Amino acid sequence: MINKQRLRRLLAPKSIAVFGSRGADFAIRESLTMGFTGPIWSVHPTRSELMGIKCIKSVHDLPYAPDAAYVAVNAESAIETVALLNQMGAGGALLYASGFSELGETLKDVGVERQQRLLKAAGDMPIIGPNCYGVINALDKAVLWPDQHGCQPVDKGVGIITQSGNIGLNMTMQKIGLPIAYMFTMGNQAQVDIATVIDSMLDDPRVTAIGLHIEGITDLASFDAAARRALQHKIPIVAIKTGRTAAAATIALTHTSSLTGADSLFDALFSRLGIARVNTVPEFLETLKLLSILGPLAHKNIASMSCSGGEAGMMADLIDGRDIVFGEVSLAQKNATLSTFNNGEQVSNPLDYQTYIWNKREQMAATFAAHMAANFSATLLILDWPNNATAEPLEWDTALLALADAAVAGKHKAIVLASMAECMPPHAIAACLDKGMAPMIGMDQCLTALNHAYTIGQAFNAAIPEALHIRHISALSPSNIPPLSEIQSKHALNQHGLPIPKGKTASNLEQVVNAAESLGYPITLKAVGANLAHKTELGAVKLNLKNRVQLEEAADALFVLSDTLLAEQMVQNAVVELIIGINTDPLFGQYLVLGAGGILVDVLQDAQSVLLPTHKYAVKRVLSNLKCAPILMGYRGQAAADLDAIVDAVMAVLDYSQKMPVFELDINPLLALKDGAVAVDALIQLGQQKP
Repeated sequence: MINKQRLRRLLAPKSIAVFGSRGADFAIRESLTMGFTGPIWSVHPTRSELMGIKCIKSVHDLPYAPDAAYVAVNAESAIETVALLNQMGAGGALLYASGFSELGETLKDVGVERQQRLLKAAGDMPIIGPNCYGVINALDKAVLWPDQHGCQPVDKGVGIITQSGNIGLNMTMQKIGLPIAYMFTMGNQAQVDIATVIDSMLDDPRVTAIGLHIEGITDLASFDAAARRALQHKIPIVAIKTGRTAAAATIALTHTSSLTGADSLFDALFSRLGIARVNTVPEFLETLKLLSILGPLAHKNIASMSCSGGEAGMMADLIDGRDIVFGEVSLAQKNATLSTFNNGEQVSNPLDYQTYIWNKREQMAATFAAHMAANFSATLLILDWPNNATAEPLEWDTALLALADAAVAGKHKAIVLASMAECMPPHAIAACLDKGMAPMIGMDQCLTALNHAYTIGQAFNAAIPEALHIRHISALSPSNIPPLSEIQSKHALNQHGLPIPKGKTASNLEQVVNAAESLGYPITLKAVGANLAHKTELGAVKLNLKNRVQLEEAADALFVLSDTLLAEQMVQNAVVELIIGINTDPLFGQYLVLGAGGILVDVLQDAQSVLLPTHKYAVKRVLSNLKCAPILMGYRGQAAADLDAIVDAVMAVLDYSQKMPVFELDINPLLALKDGAVAVDALIQLGQQKP
């Protein structure tokens, strides 16, 4: 167990010790350059000095236990150094040292054994790494970093955590106005992992937002707890998760497996926790900047202003398909804006204020204030400064200041947006930050960031989700536990409240006929058996049999496939066919899948993964987000499906899956009716609960 008090000392040190030479020299130089005023000790057995600091020979020569140690020595020396630091009560250590679990296959055993010894040596003293590039704390001016970087001292800002040292280094070089408070590179995460760092940053009121660049999560329960705590503290999190194209889980018996993969579960996790998932580094940095400066949006209505109809039209096109919208402007508000200029302009949103008021600060401020009075959650002004050698920025600066005047007077959230990075000069970025406005770059990236800010705002206003229920079920050999047959699967689920058609089994033609006559035509007839997983592909289902002749012909064909047939009342007039599935992931455990079903399930790929536990409201929300949702709701005057019945069917499946060790479960299709919902096919593969 990590000592949290020692971890706080490591992350915000008042004293630093560096070990080694290459890499350690940068840690000294960059800390001094940043303005670190505490003692820095250089420990090296043979050198007399490093970066102007006299070297001491060993840990034993330190005057007292340092808060932070930067260890840039070989693997075996690093283990010894960590043990001595722990014994003397140091705050913690960051290990640039490599040669541990990251070693390739040929040396894997050596690396793993070293890492185990390292952890034993550390005890409850926190260590970041090994094989870690470093940590920059621009708040307390401590730079445990083996290279040059682009961070500057800040009073508050975002904390960034990345599993890539090089990407972290590159991000520090941004010049877009993003205040970086912390830059963490995590290395092997032998002891301190991403969740631990998130939790620690939430204890620092100077952190305004958190950014994650991650390849994977080592401890899902801890990550879930840290992210839910971020929701409680209303600290936004933005994440790049690499591996969107990773291969999906091995497809076994069910359609459910073919619809999902590990990446869809990360989408579900981030959505559940109010984390904005982004795809590129520019989107990542712009979103963090917007959230850090302006925070989440209160509602979806935003505004745009420019002196170009072309820019206004482009913005109107780019916002299409997003959650945010350009808010409506009432007639009274239009008249109020028109009163600030009198050259026949048209008032709309996006607003083209043309050039009649250009370079007139008071009149521009009046126009901007009148337009912003419509209570938008954020208003952006498009400004692209000239950047040639003889450029004179005064007129564009005047527009920026006019926006600031209007924003301050009306307490509005304001953005200055340049369509290209080349057209946002450093002095404009600085002026925006000084005035509390967000300097944003790129129309599409700005709107994407605003959309994330709106989504996060919605998450902040919602109830904190329950802790994940991570229930791992392992597969068993089919020879030990074969899949339940359709009959067994339906019966088991029906016992938990899932509606199924009335039906009877038959082992000969006479029984088939008797069953059909007692149930009433039309009839569905199926060959059933545990080895018939996908009956449609095998021709094992005969639908809408309306008389005895059709029934006997179908039975003759199906008895070739199985010695047992199932006759059921034909369920008719379905609004839509759905799939309900339970699948199991090595990291996330059991999870739910909801989507469009039937014979086109693999073609449409209209499905969403849902982590557990969940509740009726969340299930209904997922259904409303499916591509087939318009049909569910009653498309073009057609009958709507019984959503409550669908949700009840899902909850019945979940009730069964939580009481039984379900490895895979597939209901395809669930027929959604105008009144009710009926599962007409089901397949269950049980496993065993992992300890």
